[in-house]
Amino acid sequence: MENATVRVVARIVAKSEKVNELHTLLHGLLEPTRKEQGCVNYELLHNRADPTDFTFVEEWASQPAVGAHLQTPHMQQALLKLPDLAAEAPDIRSYSVAN
Repeated sequence: MENATVRVVARIVAKSEKVNELHTLLHGLLEPTRKEQGCVNYELLHNRADPTDFTFVEEWASQPAVGAHLQTPHMQQALLKLPDLAAEAPDIRSYSVAN
């Protein structure tokens, strides 16, 4: 289990009047995050039925890689902007693959 990757699902719900701004902010995280050491996969999903609902589906090489990701300048800047754009705090959950 030591070498197992970490999967993260992070759901962010936009304020109804801030959907486009939140989309721009979240989409801007894709390129720099995908270049981070330890990033295996990083996707942004947009709910077809609810335009305020965004979800990142992530795979990281290790828990320390996830921690480093949260400390990057692009993530820190995004986290500062979230309270103005999101209807609630992000729901971020970490998983391992069940064997």
